[in-house]
Amino acid sequence: MPSSVMPTPSQRGGSPTPLAISATGLRKSYGDKSVLDGIDLAIPAGSVFALLGPNGAGKTTAVKILSTLITAGGGRASVAGHDIAAHPQAVRAAIGVTGQFSAVDGLITGEENMLLMADLHHLSRREGRRVTAELLERFDLVEAAKKPASTYSGGMKRRLDIAMTLVGNPQIIFLDEPTTGLDPRSRHNMWQIIRTLVTSGVTVFLTTQYLEEADELADRIAVLNNGKIAAEGTAEELKRLVPGGHVRLRFADPTAYQRAATALTDVTRDDEALALQIPSDGSQRELRAILDWLDSTNTQADELTLHTPDLDDVFFALTGNTVPSQPNQSKETVR
Repeated sequence: MPSSVMPTPSQRGGSPTPLAISATGLRKSYGDKSVLDGIDLAIPAGSVFALLGPNGAGKTTAVKILSTLITAGGGRASVAGHDIAAHPQAVRAAIGVTGQFSAVDGLITGEENMLLMADLHHLSRREGRRVTAELLERFDLVEAAKKPASTYSGGMKRRLDIAMTLVGNPQIIFLDEPTTGLDPRSRHNMWQIIRTLVTSGVTVFLTTQYLEEADELADRIAVLNNGKIAAEGTAEELKRLVPGGHVRLRFADPTAYQRAATALTDVTRDDEALALQIPSDGSQRELRAILDWLDSTNTQADELTLHTPDLDDVFFALTGNTVPSQPNQSKETVR
């Protein structure tokens, strides 16, 4: 599939949207291995941007460069209006970073972790305690505040991790696979936290291995493969890049199945399941034509299922990699 990079909202008509993060030709190599091979990014302020890619695609390297933890091998980037190479301290003052592995110190309490972070941000003792109390309440950690962080569940540690990141009141937060290893309930709780952050004006740069997560949260998504951006756009724009939409008809009556298999064109047969797969873009017009034919010929299909490409399909088409099994939100039984 050819690469496709779609315009960001800041590049479309109307008033330009301020960019929280921009990058041009960003590169990074380790020896002979090119990890990032000239990627471009334009991320509007106050949005969620998700970077997807197979393991080793360079997602964490991109986060480390943009957060000034490592230097780029080439290209330019600006974060919160500051050049990452020329003004790294200004960038660090404007961002927060939560990595794949918790930065929480398990030997001290949750409250002590927060107060330590306040000290690192040079807050006064009074201000540090005020901010700590507010964030512990905001992240539902008040009851556990006096307990060692080592006793926290995975979800609680993630909440504490993000609370610690917010002590410095960052404009931009980098979340590098923040829900890895969490159970579904904790993951959904984390999604709500991320939505709340964006509502308050924070920009979120998210890397994730959960395609459902990107679909649920991100305003825009980029797929990184072999060090390059293979495609970028909204979830719906990316899904339209991939062919493969179809309608599946399943029959209980073998005679009805044979009649439909003979009359309908471009069908793929499954004789064992008595099911037909018909290419479709999912439009109302195409669905109506199929239903009208069934009604006009008095052919009874016991089930009609619409499948439109989802982010799993996009990921596989762009990277050639399989993805974790996830609930498919794009299949709908119509009849």
